[in-house]
Amino acid sequence: MKVKIEIDTRTFVRFWLVVISFAAIAFVIISAQAALIILATALFLAIALNPLVSRLARVIPGKSRVLSTALAYVAVVIFLGAFIFLVIPPIVQQTAKLVETVPSLVNNATTQYKGLNQIIAHYQLQPQVDSALNSIKSGATSLAANFGKNIIASLGSVFAAIAATILVLVLAFFMLVEGPSWLQLLWASYGDKARMKYHRTILGKMYGVVTSYVNGQLLVSTLDGAFAGLAVFVLSLIFHVPANFAIPTAAIMFIFSLIPMFGALLGAVLVALILAFNDPVAGIIFFLYVIVYQQIEGSYISPKIQSKKLDLSALLILASVTVGIYLFGIAGGIISIPIAGIGKIFVEEYIEYRKQKHGANPVDEPKKVVSIES
Repeated sequence: MKVKIEIDTRTFVRFWLVVISFAAIAFVIISAQAALIILATALFLAIALNPLVSRLARVIPGKSRVLSTALAYVAVVIFLGAFIFLVIPPIVQQTAKLVETVPSLVNNATTQYKGLNQIIAHYQLQPQVDSALNSIKSGATSLAANFGKNIIASLGSVFAAIAATILVLVLAFFMLVEGPSWLQLLWASYGDKARMKYHRTILGKMYGVVTSYVNGQLLVSTLDGAFAGLAVFVLSLIFHVPANFAIPTAAIMFIFSLIPMFGALLGAVLVALILAFNDPVAGIIFFLYVIVYQQIEGSYISPKIQSKKLDLSALLILASVTVGIYLFGIAGGIISIPIAGIGKIFVEEYIEYRKQKHGANPVDEPKKVVSIES
């Protein structure tokens, strides 16, 4: 049997134009990865602050959007300053303590666990074990000795992060100030009022999806961090756990819980490990607490706050988060779900548009492009 496929030139050209366009878009995204992360972060920050800025603009004298944006930014800067002042020093202190106590933990493990020592002696593994333990202790000692040097060496990346943060804040500021005027210019450029209203409705839906998700996720993450910090404070009253680690715990859980589905568990593992080096029982209890809390959050708190605005399946959420994290890291994981929600709106509107078009003007029967000769 011989198969003959006939494709007209127009279809052939369209196909390759689509392929080349997708390849070009992928190349641009990969090449401009850092810039896109900064722009996307600034956009989501502007969207998150826009309701507050709009309320302030309606209240303050003169209804100045610049002044209302500046007031909102004062709150953001105060929050960032408090975060740096309260969170960074305890984390550095606990990290230094962890590095310094590794050699003593190794020595205690080798002297206390007699059954393990008997197995090592029976199978004549003592030389290999001694070599591994000496390597661990020497590495930890070297890391502790060079801890200050390592911090100084990492100042370059710290300054880069500070510069990126400042750029995000500046971009978001101008987005908040100039955004309404740009939108007015966009709507005024339409000659067809019906099309303008249609596009404005779609943009309003996308804005609603992003704002509901961003603000809802911020509230969910705030509750997650606050309760986690309170849990560590309670543990500090019972076990040998530093009480000043409660605030860093709240910050860690807040940041990691912004990553949907599995971010909170990653943060819980990190906090539980740090607690375990102070008291193993406290680390285990904290991890079990997070597992129980995540069940409550997933079943009641998060659906109640988010109100199912996105209406995305679990498979689509997981796929979006996976792609976002692999492409853009933690920031990609955070913004992946609202982007998926926007894509869902595009698909739904396109399907609805096609239905209306076919219902109003039925198309002719398509030409036969594939013929089979036997």
